[in-house]
Amino acid sequence: MPRLLNRLWRRIRAAVAPIPDISAQLWLQTLQRYPFLADLSLHDQSKLRALSALFLDQKEFHGAHGLEVTDAMAIDIAAQACLPLLHMGQASEALRWYDDFVTIVVHPTQAVARRQTTDEAGVVHEHSQVLLGEAMERGPVMLSWEHVSNATENTARGHNVVVHEFVHKLDMKSGEANGCPPLPAGYMSARTGRAAYQAWWDAWEPAYQNFRERVIMAERFGAEAPWLDAYGATSQSEFFAVACEAYFVNRPRFAQEFPLLMPVLDAFFRRSVD
Repeated sequence: MPRLLNRLWRRIRAAVAPIPDISAQLWLQTLQRYPFLADLSLHDQSKLRALSALFLDQKEFHGAHGLEVTDAMAIDIAAQACLPLLHMGQASEALRWYDDFVTIVVHPTQAVARRQTTDEAGVVHEHSQVLLGEAMERGPVMLSWEHVSNATENTARGHNVVVHEFVHKLDMKSGEANGCPPLPAGYMSARTGRAAYQAWWDAWEPAYQNFRERVIMAERFGAEAPWLDAYGATSQSEFFAVACEAYFVNRPRFAQEFPLLMPVLDAFFRRSVD
């Protein structure tokens, strides 16, 4: 079935089908495993549960290398994938951010991908890349379950592979990922779309350049390593994804490290100030 018809059918089915649900027992277990979810208000937990249930109804999970994706695993992933969408409108509206794919592939551990790059002379080079996750443009999302399930350590470090990859999907909504997702009308009280994007980049560009310098100083000259994952220094799109990981799973520490990015992300994710 063509992609457009497939998407239309899913929307029709969602409109007439009963609202899916997640059992209270499984949902409580997910909250217990992920402290940043347990810290949400009861109202937000209820909203996230309903949003996650609809997400699960729309997506398909496939385990790689013999991995069986259990209901509990799928709920864990769904809850974290939906966290960025929690305040982005009604559930069906919010999930349109993820309507360009259906499949989520879960590997037991990190995956190794073969890559090709072409240098300035036109010579093709092949190399291997170790991946904890990957979001493919208009394609599936891949995740390492080993990293997804390591909640306690990752939360302290501001890491979350699920949020990282699904935020890439938001970034890709405007085309090629560049570190700036489509901004809503009136973003940051801007009167025009151009002004909205200017407000975005006025905050992100200096933050990114400063972070790159800190990473370079740490790697080349032994300076103190920044708290945020150094992978964010590789590009604007990766900086956006890495920053969002930390923003959602360790908000207090992220606010200390990047106070000027807090209002920018709060406005985009429509989160009221604490």
